Amino acid sequence: MRIFTNGAAFGITMIFPGLSGGTLAIILGFYEELIESVNGFTKNFRKYIKFLLTFGFGAVVGLILFASVIQIMLERFSLPMMLFFIGLIIGVIPGIYRQAPPTGRFYHGRDLVIITIPIAALTALAHLNVSIGENDIATQISFYYMLYIGIIGIIAAAALLIPGLSGSFVLLLAGIYPLATAALSSLRELATNPTTELFVAILRILAPLAIGVILGIIFAARLIARLLAKNPRMVLLVVLGLMIGSIYPLFANPITLQSGTSLPEVFIGIIACAAGIWLSYKLFRPIRS
Repeated sequence: MRIFTNGAAFGITMIFPGLSGGTLAIILGFYEELIESVNGFTKNFRKYIKFLLTFGFGAVVGLILFASVIQIMLERFSLPMMLFFIGLIIGVIPGIYRQAPPTGRFYHGRDLVIITIPIAALTALAHLNVSIGENDIATQISFYYMLYIGIIGIIAAAALLIPGLSGSFVLLLAGIYPLATAALSSLRELATNPTTELFVAILRILAPLAIGVILGIIFAARLIARLLAKNPRMVLLVVLGLMIGSIYPLFANPITLQSGTSLPEVFIGIIACAAGIWLSYKLFRPIRS
């Protein structure tokens, strides 16, 4: 149940632009277990397959079942929800800071550059004008566009595993986020009113995306494991920069203010932010190299 629940929580981050799956994995304490299982299942299939199947099933369930719930919550309580997620990120920062302490009294110049680059990059991304695009899954999709969806899925999955980066935001930047969410929402319609046309339309979108996500997770997990083994301090400094840098894009997301900024909502948001800080600070577990 713990693995399944973690998978469901991870799945929710796939549909929430700006929320990092890697950050959530660190907060809930299964980041190393996920990286180790993805890297090791080809060498020791029996040892890791149970975790991966349970986690993957939980992610799919979380992705499908909570997609509409998250959308409704964001429409009605967007500011408190976003501030809660920001609080979760803030609460993790002290733990990562303690893992990569400054040499002497202050960080060296190189360390500061390593921390600053991700902050600057994520801040720049927050100011991009992202086009929402089309969400009509009935539109005929060519083979080349399916290939494009698969490639974007690889990139999005890699971003999903890196703390501070959002896989769903990559889909948004690439212009396929509305199409992917529309295909997920259509799964319920397919269950109640199955038709061949609808099944094929959904399959053309979700199949290449799923293949890309699987390949991206495998690639990213191996890369992260190697980097942690070779230079864990540098990885932690990058993660620290990504964590700090992800706060502004999350707050600047247009979704944040879509339900309004009334005084009660701001008050509830402040409480939600404080609760998120306390929760993630208590739950944080050090990242093993």
